[in-house]
Amino acid sequence: MKTNLLMNFTVDKENCAVKVKREFNAPIASVWAAWTEAEILDQWWAPAPYKSKTKNMDFKVGGHRLYAMVSPEGHENWSLVDYTSISPKTNFTTLGAFCDSEGNINPDFPRSNWSVSFSEQGDLTIVDVLIKHKQLADIEKYLEMGFKEGFTCILENLDKILEAGK
Repeated sequence: MKTNLLMNFTVDKENCAVKVKREFNAPIASVWAAWTEAEILDQWWAPAPYKSKTKNMDFKVGGHRLYAMVSPEGHENWSLVDYTSISPKTNFTTLGAFCDSEGNINPDFPRSNWSVSFSEQGDLTIVDVLIKHKQLADIEKYLEMGFKEGFTCILENLDKILEAGK
């Protein structure tokens, strides 16, 4: 088993994007399921001590996921993910936003376009995430909120879920 899995996190200021390349020691079908099924997403899509709670999810083009990251005190931070394209076990794209518990988008925060791609390399699955924003200030706002640290933590959570599933 490989323990030093690749994790590259790059800010591409010129193209207003964040690029993350991450290896997982699991088959592509397991990694795909972890990113596309609410029951599994809720087990890893929040940095501890927060928990993820999906209110509803319809993984199809035109569908969405409405979920909250819930603090230990019970405070809920809601997000909406709109699915814009899906190529099974290869790629999906989304438009993300902060919102309220009913999915009403918070205009104080920029929306982000995500492209999540999956490929196999031997026994590993590679996930390439491209997050694009309209302007550099939007990326800087997310980074100031701790996006890099939080996203790194949730990907480590996914490692644990995948390892437990073996």
